[in-house]
Amino acid sequence: EDLEHWGEVENGGDGWKVEELPGDFGKEFPSEEVHKYFVTSYEWCRKAQVIDLRAEGYWEELMDTTQPKIMVRDWYAGRSDAGCLYELCVKLLSENEDVLAEYKSETVTIPQDNDASWTEISHTFSSYGPGVRFVRFEHGGQDTLFWKGWYGVRVTNSSVTVEP
Repeated sequence: EDLEHWGEVENGGDGWKVEELPGDFGKEFPSEEVHKYFVTSYEWCRKAQVIDLRAEGYWEELMDTTQPKIMVRDWYAGRSDAGCLYELCVKLLSENEDVLAEYKSETVTIPQDNDASWTEISHTFSSYGPGVRFVRFEHGGQDTLFWKGWYGVRVTNSSVTVEP
């Protein structure tokens, strides 16, 4: 589906690209169900998706009183021949898109000559208070060698789960 469901997209360098696993100087993903990944370029590439919790079936009273846990996950990897940077930022937003809770990873630096293995990053929001209506999921990165093309961080299998 390429970038079909991603809203705000920053295409630094040569922009985002979709590639087949394992890709050049890459490794297979730990799940056989994942066949593709997004890859960044030599300047920052970021993409975001806003999830409307009501449209997904989570009514206001549930979100305000029960406040079910909201788990976010992402997977990232580098190429074994190139270094790269990766970031994840997830915000819980109100009706007016005010930020009610936020998780921002450190900027992960993957050195050149890494083993290209996939790493999962996750965060669980709980006791976040009433008013959450949207989840804004943003991630991105770039390569650290500034090579033309797609040598930056690879991302795949992103998810947002609202626990029952």
